[in-house]
Amino acid sequence: MPAPTSHTAHPDLRADCGDCFGLCCVALPFARSSDFPVNKSAGTPCGNLQDDFRCAIHARLRDSGYQGCTVFDCFGAGQKVSQVTFGGVSWRDEPGSARTMYEVFPVVRHLHELLKYTAEALDLAAARPVRAELRRAYDRIDALTRQAPDALLAVDVDAVRGEVNPLLLRASELARAAVPGRKKNHRGAHLMGARLRGARLRGASLRGALLVAADLSGADLRDADLIGADMRDTDLRGADLTGALFLTQPQLNAARGDAATRIPKNLERPAHWAA
Repeated sequence: MPAPTSHTAHPDLRADCGDCFGLCCVALPFARSSDFPVNKSAGTPCGNLQDDFRCAIHARLRDSGYQGCTVFDCFGAGQKVSQVTFGGVSWRDEPGSARTMYEVFPVVRHLHELLKYTAEALDLAAARPVRAELRRAYDRIDALTRQAPDALLAVDVDAVRGEVNPLLLRASELARAAVPGRKKNHRGAHLMGARLRGARLRGASLRGALLVAADLSGADLRDADLIGADMRDTDLRGADLTGALFLTQPQLNAARGDAATRIPKNLERPAHWAA
C-alpha cells in the first residue's frame, strides 16, 4: 500500500477502541503503583473491561487510580490485530486463539509506533532527500503488520527499529537544520528533575532524554526532537512545543501543562492539564 502523504490522514495509526477486543486491557500486565490501584497479570482481563470490550471507567480513569491507562497508546495496533490479523473473531469467541492474540498485540504495537514516526517524517518538507527511503521503510513495516500471527511472532522488532532509526534521525537533522542558531544536544541525557525553566531548546535533540519531573515551564521547545523522551510529570506549563518532532499523545498525557502550553496541531490538549 502506498504511504499516505499526511499523518493527519492516518486513522489506522490512531487507536479505535470500537474496533478492538480490549487487547490493552487484557494482554498487558500492570502492577499496583501510583499508576494502577491493583495488580493484573498478562492475559487476565481488567476488572473494568465490559462485555462490549469497553472500559467501564474510561471517563474517570485518573480519578480511579488508573493513570497508567491514560498514558498508553497502541497507535492503532489494537484494531489491526482484532480486525485484520484475527479477522474480527475475538478471544472470547475463540478462546484457543487468546494466547497468540495477546503475544501478537505488543509486536504489532511496536511496529505501529514505528509507522507513526515514519509517517511523520514523510510529512517533513525538509526530509525530501530521504523521502524515498522513508516511503520504502513505511511500506515494509506496513507489510509486516499484515502478516499471519506466526509470522508476526517471528518478527525481530529490534532489527526493524535499527533499520528505521537512522532514517528518522536523518529526517530530524534535516528538519532542525533550518532552525537558526546553535542547537543543543541532550540526546539520551539524564535530566530527571532538572531545572530548565524558560530554557532555549528550539531545535534541540532530546531523543530518549529522561525528563521525568523536569521543570520545562516556559521553555522554548519549538522544532525540538522528542522521540522516546520520558516526560512523566514533566512541567510544560507555558512551554512552546510548536512543531516538536515525533512528540506523541502519551508523552503529553504523562506531562503537566496548562492553557498557555502550545502543542502541535495534530495532538490534543490533555483534559487533566490546568486551565
